[in-house]
Amino acid sequence: MKNKQNQFKNKMKTFGVCTLISIMAMLLLQFSSLSKKIVSDSNVSIKGWVIDKDSKDSIAYANVLLKDVNGKIIQSTQTNAMGFYEFKSVGAGSYKVMAENSGYNSTTANVSVHGSAAVITNISLATIENVVIDKKVEKFNTPKIEKDALSEPTMQAPSTKYKSGNVFGGYAVYDIEAMPANAYNSNFNTEEYSYISENEFKKVKDEALSTFSIDVDKASYSNIRRFINNGQTPPQDAVRIEEMVNYFTYDYPQPTGVDPFSISTEVANCPWNSNHRLVQIGLQGKKIKTDKLPASNLVFLIDVSGSMEEPNKLPLVKQSLRLLVNELREQDRVALVVYAGAAGLVLESTAGDKKEKILEAIDNLNAGGSTAGGAGINLAYKIAKENLKENGNNRIILATDGDFNVGASSDGELVRLIEEKRETGIFLTVLGYGMGNYKDSKMEQLADKGNGNYSYIDNIMEAKKTLVTEMGGTLLTIAKDVKIQVEFNPAKVSSYKLIGYENRLLNKEDFNDDKKDAGELGSGHTVTALYEIVLAGTENSNSTVDPLRYQQVNEEHVNVSASDELLTVKFRYKEPKGTESKLIVKYLKDENEKLEEASNNLKFSAAVAEFGLLLRNSKFKADANYDNVISLAKLGKGVDEEGYRSEFIRLVEQYELQAKK
Repeated sequence: MKNKQNQFKNKMKTFGVCTLISIMAMLLLQFSSLSKKIVSDSNVSIKGWVIDKDSKDSIAYANVLLKDVNGKIIQSTQTNAMGFYEFKSVGAGSYKVMAENSGYNSTTANVSVHGSAAVITNISLATIENVVIDKKVEKFNTPKIEKDALSEPTMQAPSTKYKSGNVFGGYAVYDIEAMPANAYNSNFNTEEYSYISENEFKKVKDEALSTFSIDVDKASYSNIRRFINNGQTPPQDAVRIEEMVNYFTYDYPQPTGVDPFSISTEVANCPWNSNHRLVQIGLQGKKIKTDKLPASNLVFLIDVSGSMEEPNKLPLVKQSLRLLVNELREQDRVALVVYAGAAGLVLESTAGDKKEKILEAIDNLNAGGSTAGGAGINLAYKIAKENLKENGNNRIILATDGDFNVGASSDGELVRLIEEKRETGIFLTVLGYGMGNYKDSKMEQLADKGNGNYSYIDNIMEAKKTLVTEMGGTLLTIAKDVKIQVEFNPAKVSSYKLIGYENRLLNKEDFNDDKKDAGELGSGHTVTALYEIVLAGTENSNSTVDPLRYQQVNEEHVNVSASDELLTVKFRYKEPKGTESKLIVKYLKDENEKLEEASNNLKFSAAVAEFGLLLRNSKFKADANYDNVISLAKLGKGVDEEGYRSEFIRLVEQYELQAKK
């Protein structure tokens, strides 16, 4: 009996343990399921593309809202530069995803979230009928998605080469696995640069005159610096050698006469071709102290479109403008115009000593929408004209990445618009920002045709250089339509090549034509031009033209050419409000000067030009090399108070190391 009782007790113990284990297992299983559900619910994403219904183009920077079934907004975002959006950490349930963009009807899609799989929802937007902005319906030049990519609810697996968080063309791609494989290009980059056809050597006997407009733009150098600092090789057409050279100031003498600038000339052996000479022509604009500058009427024209939301765009624009505002005086005035889907006046013209009011308006700027650049330019000129200072500095400061895509957006339309507006006496400064969709070619043309200057701001120190250190030159024009014409002496010079200035060349007849637009010179600005010349009697391997049979030189020309002059330099300029040009003439005699004995001005500018030839992989680079650039720049560094020349040397050293990898 006792044995049976013990057996029963043992069975009950076993049953109890098994039951307890079963119950615990069930609880653990339920807890595990609940945990998985919690994890899956908190990690589910709703993602997809917003597309133009007709063209099937993706729509960049469209607004996308995530709402609950009652219409309450839970999350909001914008599509990126490639039209992709994503809502993260969405719980299980039913939702509405609404997409909207200027010029389109908004569209809402019903979405259900369950399980752990991401929900892919593509939304098509139809344009609003009869909605026209500056005679052009809003459509966007963004990556096209093929129709078959939109019909599939799931996405193809991407190449393992592309990881979430990588940066392509300057844009961070967050979850590339959600992007249609046939819609993604790893080289996505819509930066635009005008094609540069490098200047060739000209035979003096065939073409003795070389004519061009001065260029004080400096954007190319800081843009090149951005590429190099990012470990990239700059595009050839981003390398404008004259802008690289003119990024730096040179120790030319201040003007002493009635003209607003002095002229210096110099010649020495060419550092990259020992058989040639290098001629330097330098202009020094009259320096005017900041407190002596005339009163300014400024209009900040700020691009606040969706493409400007990145840290190196609108946030950097705001930091830049704060630096300039801190330099304003009571007699100066500032207005703030913004443009995105439309243009608007954010701050009416305000006295420069009302800094808190101006800074508050700047701080409140936010990015969003498309880019109605033409409308913004029109409004900015209107505000500037309403507050025109007759004897002051009237200027618009445009800050943008140049990605105009609404209204007047083609280069031709915008250039004609600016040419029309410049007749009002209002000048235009263009500040470029960002990467990936940067439109260098467009901004260079706008500044050129707007009687202004163009800079690329890649960091806050460049903003300080442009808007504080060199504020006089940036904001105050002391001479406009400045042209240079060089005549070479055929008895001394066989052929010549202008280094850079390819997009500033003029016809010889343009030099005396006062209706022909040319470059502007700002207070304290220096302008440097370099010619590589081949002396007469020196073999020129670049000459491929047969001798002329019928051309003869008269006796008078022979007598003049027998002098010791290498060339004659002529300058024409107008006063800022003038309509008739003034002429200055200067001669350069033949001097057999060794490069090491040349001025620091010539040595350093030659080093910068040589680096430009290497970056462009120029067919005229001859014996150019990085070591020579570095050693020559060090020889010509001279007094470098701001450290820009030292930075150049480090930049070349850095690029040389990158090129060796």
